[in-house]
Amino acid sequence: MRACPLYPLPLLCVLLFAACASEPSRPAPRAVERAAPAETPAPERRTILFLGNSLTAGLGLDPKQAFPALIQNKIDSLGWRFEVVNAGLSGETTAGGLRRIDWLLRRPVDALVLELGGNDGLRGIPPEVTKANLLAIIDKARAQNPNLRIILAGMQAPPNLGEAFTGPFRNLFPEIARERDVALIPFLLEGVGGVPELNQPDGIHPTAEGHRIIAETVWQTLRPILEAMNETAE
Repeated sequence: MRACPLYPLPLLCVLLFAACASEPSRPAPRAVERAAPAETPAPERRTILFLGNSLTAGLGLDPKQAFPALIQNKIDSLGWRFEVVNAGLSGETTAGGLRRIDWLLRRPVDALVLELGGNDGLRGIPPEVTKANLLAIIDKARAQNPNLRIILAGMQAPPNLGEAFTGPFRNLFPEIARERDVALIPFLLEGVGGVPELNQPDGIHPTAEGHRIIAETVWQTLRPILEAMNETAE
């Protein structure tokens, strides 16, 4: 048996170098970087301010049972991006609402549901004073946002105050709606006021069922306004 011939060491180094040099170098594969798709930010929720008295506040009930909260539920069920802010305050008059409006308007407001005047009627405040206060609230709100949508809730005074008072009081709400071109809910307590089973023992503040009826009354006027606002936002 013959031994394999051995190459001299210098020649072996040359052959190994040539073998390595003859194979082209391959660049390391690069990871493919894909840009993450840009996320479209969700539109901000627009604000609906409910400025009112104990009716808006839902006196005697869980706040979730008050008609502004029920309106929020209706809005959410449609997937519309509106946030209801309940600024109801028990005992509030139109004068009190006028004092509060500047503070409330420190946040941007897109729609205002103005539910004031009931306590003015109960206290026998002259209708012309109530009207002047409501007009001033509307003017201040529009000065903050000229495109503000305003819904005025009409009220009625107790009949025991006499027609000389109740007539002008009842008429001041449609008068304001015409003069300032705002939407009008003719009577907030339609179907609820004076119905014992729909009011708490005081005979003034609605029960939870009464608030559900009020929410439907408000929704009839408010829904088309919000629907138009929602379409312009898309």
